[in-house]
Amino acid sequence: MGVKNQKTVDLSVKIGFLMLKNPVITASGTFGYTNEYDEFLNVKNLGAVVTKGVTLNPKKGNPQPRIKEVPNGLINSIGLENVGIYEFIEKKLPVLRGNDIDFIVNIAGESPQEYKKLASICQENNIDAIELNLSCPNVNKGCLEFGKDEETLHNLISTVREAYTGTLVVKLGSNVSFPEKIAITAQKAGADAISAINTVKAMNLSINKDYKGFKFIKGGLSGPCIKPIALNFIYEIKKHINIPVIAMGGITTLTDMLEFFAVGADAIQVGTGTFSHPNLCERLVFELENFMESNNYNNLQELIGSLRTEDLG
Repeated sequence: MGVKNQKTVDLSVKIGFLMLKNPVITASGTFGYTNEYDEFLNVKNLGAVVTKGVTLNPKKGNPQPRIKEVPNGLINSIGLENVGIYEFIEKKLPVLRGNDIDFIVNIAGESPQEYKKLASICQENNIDAIELNLSCPNVNKGCLEFGKDEETLHNLISTVREAYTGTLVVKLGSNVSFPEKIAITAQKAGADAISAINTVKAMNLSINKDYKGFKFIKGGLSGPCIKPIALNFIYEIKKHINIPVIAMGGITTLTDMLEFFAVGADAIQVGTGTFSHPNLCERLVFELENFMESNNYNNLQELIGSLRTEDLG
């Protein structure tokens, strides 16, 4: 599908220093690094791409099995398998830039200093936006443990800010007691935006045929089954912060997107849905544009304002 021209409505949204052409963004870990989906869609029609999570050194990830389909969702235990930041800079970054699109590099570390090193490398290579993965439940060190405690979170974001001046998105998960406190902390520490939610801790069992013992997989649950959790999380944090919120969690339809806008999202990310419908992100962009044209909305902010029937800020 080619680039759609002659737009009559303004879908743009500002995230930090980025001005995205529309609010539909791919979620980290579901869209590869660069051009893996080229045969299914035109990536230039999307608001932005978030890369697969990148660590300081290459990671092989967790052993198999590490993916399990469940009702209305997917459990994954990939374990942040990736090529590492140096190969990413050498081989993946030139392809991203060659596509002439907005992109956000997702980074994950095992310590604040690793996050700072990763951010510093991104700064040195003029990467405009990064997303701190502080909520992945599929690794033994880092990520989730940094996103659960206010003091730890503040120190980590502040440490990253010492090395990075671009747009800083902080990715949070729902495995916390007080989402609003974590979100407030992220904003105070220097986050330009918050993305949420990451996958939810989950487990799937397969009882053996003789009913003696079982096999299981533990990991992060994603897909439509977590949408109610994600909606509530976005609703709770948006009331307490004034930086943009990028929402994700089971978004597969235009209605899903509008619901997230209604509870506080400024943009959305689509992840698991792309596995069954690889062109989903592009389709949502066009459906949103057609909806706005049909209902006489001039710009995205006007649409979002009409959806929010109560003051969230």
